[in-house]
Amino acid sequence: MNNKELINKLNNYGSLQEPFFFMISYDLSNYYVKALKDLDEDIKYEISSKDKSYNIKNKSLKKYPISFEKYKKKFDYIQEQIACGNSYLLNLTAKTKIEIPLNLDEIYEKANAKFKLKFKDEFVCFSPERFIKIKKNRIFTYPMKGTIDASIPNASVKILGDMKEMAEHTMVVDLLRNDLGIVSNKVRVEKFRYIDQIDAGDKKLLQVSSKISGELENNWNEKLGDILISLLPAGSITGTPKKKTVEILKDIEDYEREYYTGIFGVFDGKNLDSSVMIRFIQKDKDGELFYKSGGGITCDSDAKLEYQELLDKIYIPS
Repeated sequence: MNNKELINKLNNYGSLQEPFFFMISYDLSNYYVKALKDLDEDIKYEISSKDKSYNIKNKSLKKYPISFEKYKKKFDYIQEQIACGNSYLLNLTAKTKIEIPLNLDEIYEKANAKFKLKFKDEFVCFSPERFIKIKKNRIFTYPMKGTIDASIPNASVKILGDMKEMAEHTMVVDLLRNDLGIVSNKVRVEKFRYIDQIDAGDKKLLQVSSKISGELENNWNEKLGDILISLLPAGSITGTPKKKTVEILKDIEDYEREYYTGIFGVFDGKNLDSSVMIRFIQKDKDGELFYKSGGGITCDSDAKLEYQELLDKIYIPS
């Protein structure tokens, strides 16, 4: 796919103030953009949906993850890259085969998340993370980085006081602040490191986020394609410096992310809202299901803890 073709398509819909849906893969090689009035019936989505409560038995979800030994080799390679100064933060992800007695439609209907997408019979995503929101000439992004089991005593105090988590989150905030500076003016961090609670199936997780904003020109809708492509891939699921980190991840991850960690969203004719496609289940050609998950790694990371985080993120929020 051609980035210029994608940019022109997005700019055109924006200029016409035509409400449309968009979805862009992690490496920008694939995309789907369509006017809402023409959207295929086998595409379902929810944007900024309110919490609902469903009873999903995550104990029925069986995981067949990468071995710790194999993960450790990737982790060690990343630590070598950090030691050489090639990157400071890398979001290492993996593909895990799962079994669950639900089809993609059932998973979509039962999953509880702010952002949900079921794309044909190919994948379902239930993401807690917004990519960007644009409203009244202002652009906002909300990087999420830092997760802890809410059942741990004093969990919120521990994660906010953890120096490794602080460093990791600060790097992502700095990266996204710089990214917003490419497309907007008067960029500022409005809220730094606040906590959201996320239902992670059989447990609850605390997730640390920040809020960053900038001001756009009055005709921002005519430049929607330029804005989105300038910010991709999302900093929270790559690392810093972004370009070199993406190269390192391509060398070590051993699978294609495809639409996982890409973005999807809607322009309603006046405002735009979008999500980073994390918490992601993909169906392969043989009908098997794979869950893609990961986490950020810095020089202070512990391999066993990072491996456990990768496994903890394999769940369906209820």
